[in-house]
Amino acid sequence: MHDPVDSLRTLLHAPPRWEPSATEEATRTRVARAKPAPGAAQRAPAGRLVLDRYSLLERLGSGGFGEVWRARDELLHREVALKRIVLGPDGDSERATREALAAARLSHPAIVALYEACAVDHAFYLISELVDGQTLAQLIGAAVLEDLEVLEIGVALAGALSHAHARGVIHRDIKPQNVLVPHRPEGTGGAAKLTDFGGASLVGEDALTRTGDVLGTLAYMAPEQSEGREVGVEADLYALALVLYEALSGVNPVRGPTPAATARRIGTELEPLERRRRDLPRELTRALDTAVAPSPEDRETLDLLRESLEETLERGLGRARRRGDPRRSDSRQVAGMRPPKELTRPPLATPDAPPSPWPTADRPAQREEAHPLDAFAQREGPEPLDGLAPPARPRRGTLPRGLWIGCALALAVWQAASGSPGVALLVLAASLPLFALPRRAGPSWLSAALAPVLGLAGLAAAYPAIAGQAGRWRERAALGALGYWWLTLAEPLIGSSSPAGRLWLGAPAGTPARTVWEGSLQSSATHVIGPMLNLGVLFGAALWAAAAVMLPWVLRGRSAALDLVGVVMWSAAVVTAAPILAAGLSGHAVHPGPRGAVLGAVLGAMIAVAARALRGPV
Repeated sequence: MHDPVDSLRTLLHAPPRWEPSATEEATRTRVARAKPAPGAAQRAPAGRLVLDRYSLLERLGSGGFGEVWRARDELLHREVALKRIVLGPDGDSERATREALAAARLSHPAIVALYEACAVDHAFYLISELVDGQTLAQLIGAAVLEDLEVLEIGVALAGALSHAHARGVIHRDIKPQNVLVPHRPEGTGGAAKLTDFGGASLVGEDALTRTGDVLGTLAYMAPEQSEGREVGVEADLYALALVLYEALSGVNPVRGPTPAATARRIGTELEPLERRRRDLPRELTRALDTAVAPSPEDRETLDLLRESLEETLERGLGRARRRGDPRRSDSRQVAGMRPPKELTRPPLATPDAPPSPWPTADRPAQREEAHPLDAFAQREGPEPLDGLAPPARPRRGTLPRGLWIGCALALAVWQAASGSPGVALLVLAASLPLFALPRRAGPSWLSAALAPVLGLAGLAAAYPAIAGQAGRWRERAALGALGYWWLTLAEPLIGSSSPAGRLWLGAPAGTPARTVWEGSLQSSATHVIGPMLNLGVLFGAALWAAAAVMLPWVLRGRSAALDLVGVVMWSAAVVTAAPILAAGLSGHAVHPGPRGAVLGAVLGAMIAVAARALRGPV
């Protein structure tokens, strides 16, 4: 009898950095040296006690990668999942080592916890958390998930992947079968648990990497992964978005009737979820559709997807949608087992089947029937990075908010030093909205500068149509309001008091000429900025914000006639309401009509219709 103290060597203390540690190197060596003796793979453990500690209770699954059992830890008096992988020609020591090393680096409520890993004689054992629940694949197949439940699962998985990526672990095989949904979630992130890190890529390790090889599941594989190219965090983002797409629509748009058909669809433009689920918020569907873009550079980031999921959860979906029978079958699934087959394929084992000992010479290991898509690739892919953990890819063209604010302050200082402190104060007033920008903001908000530029040409009425092209409603509202504020500030700066020189409605009554106020801070504050701080400007900004938000709802792209009528009414409402809100509600005299209202409205309508035609119907 071997000494359990010597045999049960754990991997639960991950290295503080991502570089390979001595513990990881020792683990690889230990597994590599655990070569089976002749006939060792056929010997059963003594009785029902494994490793002198774990009592086998029920076999949950078996396959080419080993067997998974529900077991009882007699030392700590708890149930665990015990996976036994035969080493040597009939096993996969590389995958076993990789799963242990990856799980040892991670500690997150949405990742199945690894308790212990050790190689003894002819086998490798993984002892992990036992999850009382079902796989996401089962729940999708039974069509019992509500939309809000799917979003909660998505938030949990996004958090798990962010945790893993920060520690140099890329999963590379995210699919519904590797997501466990507990019956009774506990704590933050407990809505789902990610499992099976046997295909993970570990930053800093290269002993398990063969360049050009491919590992993953075909129907959820990112295009760059299927081609054997370098795989980064974008591959996990792609797979997660595809899993959520399937959970929300019931369809995996990549999967074809045959593996060959599936392979042909990889890398093509997928049917937008926005078309399949028109009842879902556009911000959510567009975030998922962007995350499954064929090119990794077009997928934005995992943090942005998680933010979209959380915002949708906060706002709610109104009436949640549930498909199929609301009752869920009670089953117990465990980390590391292959997907249960009661929904699509014959079950691995019946619940009343007596537990069997390990395979013997006259009773070989039972291997589950391979799914056609799972047989595509079971080899490891190339290492994505060398030496450092892959950082989350920021949105393309983004810059820190502090940089934008710094540029605005530099411009104000330059104007003050040039003898125009009044203009510097106007620049500072225009810069105040910059503090409300996200920490990393894209250049799209600079399109607000088009409002005064169009005003110079007498076409300012076209700007709300430009602001209405932003993807998220909050962006559209912010761009609309910011454009109006900058247009208002530009009136005394570059406009004139004559009707032909106005940018939109003209500067407030009594505003002196620029030569009077630009050299004085007091005059600029009293006679220029002060009169702008009224309800008229506030309501005008609110009007443009509301117009930008509503534009995509007015133009649906389904009927040219309806779109034409809708955009004409939308433009007319904006132009008509502008002087009323700017003057009547603020208590001032009625302003003249906006300059170039008709031409600007026509241009805006053309921009809106053309943009909708390019994007397609919603």
